[in-house]
Amino acid sequence: METRSKLKKSKKWWILTPLIILLVIILAIGGYAWSIINDVEETFNTRMHDPIESIDTEKVSKKTEDAEPLNILLLGVDQRGNDSGRSDALMVMTLKPKNDEMQLVSIPRDTRTLIVGKGFEDKINHAYAFGGADMSVQTVQNFLDIEIDYFVRINMEGLKELVDEVGKITVQNEIEWNDGKYQFAKGPVEMDGDKTLAYVRMRKQDPNGDFGRTDRQRKVIQAIIDQGANVANVTKIDEMIDIMGNNMSTSLDFNNMKALLSGYSNTRKNMNSYQMQGSGKTIDGIYYYIVPNEEVSKVREMIVN
Repeated sequence: METRSKLKKSKKWWILTPLIILLVIILAIGGYAWSIINDVEETFNTRMHDPIESIDTEKVSKKTEDAEPLNILLLGVDQRGNDSGRSDALMVMTLKPKNDEMQLVSIPRDTRTLIVGKGFEDKINHAYAFGGADMSVQTVQNFLDIEIDYFVRINMEGLKELVDEVGKITVQNEIEWNDGKYQFAKGPVEMDGDKTLAYVRMRKQDPNGDFGRTDRQRKVIQAIIDQGANVANVTKIDEMIDIMGNNMSTSLDFNNMKALLSGYSNTRKNMNSYQMQGSGKTIDGIYYYIVPNEEVSKVREMIVN
């Protein structure tokens, strides 16, 4: 069943890219932010910027300057301790400035496909565990037969730190559950950092599985933006930038980001979102999500045309 929807007056700034968490906070607090802009640029370029071989930075920078359509791979990674982590959320965001349109395609994490660089089929989210953002980009490019221009990775552990820094957040919870430590009632739920992580990580008790978890992750990011942009948090901007530097990486550099804000900001006015469709199947005792070829072709057309 198609779940495509157009949100013409969306206030979900976070959907532009996880980096907007930082951007919106900075822009919302006005003049004070510009007094520390050098710190932001240094943090961005020395701690967040992560160029990879599969993306031609010069070619992509020119496309950005010329305001051509761009495909950005968003990776939500749940990395704990020394574990390299896996990409729990994979989304391809396409920006089409000519039509002031933004398109977001979510790829189920258990989707079975060829892992580029490994030569065998596996769950698409394992590409990150095998080869980081570079292998994830190559695998998604091969899966959808598209070109990825940028990637953005955010570690979900960083959400806990951000929430504890800006103060408790409140989200509108759609289902009721108890994970043994926290009770999540239906309706508005107030959460600190630890409870927030429990909220975004739950999957088995959600009838929508990974799709439900992705929706909860989005709500948390929006709540962090709302709380972080509060005037009371102006003096915490340095700490928030430091947290982002520890938990985010991207092939964008600071100049690329500024070009996106100037040439692509109107794309958020018309947003289309789509969840790739398929069915579950157990192969050799392992669960996979099988996306049929016709669905892959349909999504590719949505992206390139």
